[in-house]
Amino acid sequence: MNAILLAGGCGTRLKPITNTIPKCMVSINGKPLIDYWLETLLENPKPLIHKVLINTHHLPEIVREHIHKSKWKRFISLVHEEVLLGTGGTILKNRDFFLNQAFFVAHADNLTKFSLEDFIKAHKNRASKVEITAMTFNTDSPKSCGIIVINKNNLVTSFIEKPNNPKSNLANGAVYIFEPSVITFIASLKKDEIDISRDILPNYVGKMDTFHNETYHRDIGTLESLLLAEQDCRNKVFY
Repeated sequence: MNAILLAGGCGTRLKPITNTIPKCMVSINGKPLIDYWLETLLENPKPLIHKVLINTHHLPEIVREHIHKSKWKRFISLVHEEVLLGTGGTILKNRDFFLNQAFFVAHADNLTKFSLEDFIKAHKNRASKVEITAMTFNTDSPKSCGIIVINKNNLVTSFIEKPNNPKSNLANGAVYIFEPSVITFIASLKKDEIDISRDILPNYVGKMDTFHNETYHRDIGTLESLLLAEQDCRNKVFY
């Protein structure tokens, strides 16, 4: 299985930090966020992810230099977007990278810890009609997240992005495994800019399974959440 880390965002909510550094390179406990992801994907007792694609946009030279020095560089490809294509648009543009197989997708602006092996196993054990397995977590700010409602079999029955009246605190972690059929659907939209949450996930209600992250998951898209992530590292909530 190959993976894509969506890392091209400008990180406007993290200004002024992101005036001089891309969001995926923001340091948490002395280590760039992107390295937490690369460790999760590439350091396993048995190879689960073969290659990783990372898209760049804002301050790409900083990402390129870091990856060039990385111990994982032989597993990583970089693709630059002069104009952002949206999360779904990036997937479509690079569809050949996924070799017409199931693939791992993650927004690289989260700090997370989970068993990659269990996540992949959950997707392999999905119901026959399921084409996406989405990671969920319990959020303390449901109005700022995509909220998911599931049935007793963990199948998604409702998905609403940033609802005014959330039905639960079960949130979308923006980490997925997609079947190649999802790319066919993305292509059918015939749009240049495509967003996973807005344009793709609503179509897969009833065809999307979930994997619940009970270990750790935090969006570090704001200065406040970045500070909380640092505190979690110091207090060994995340380690």
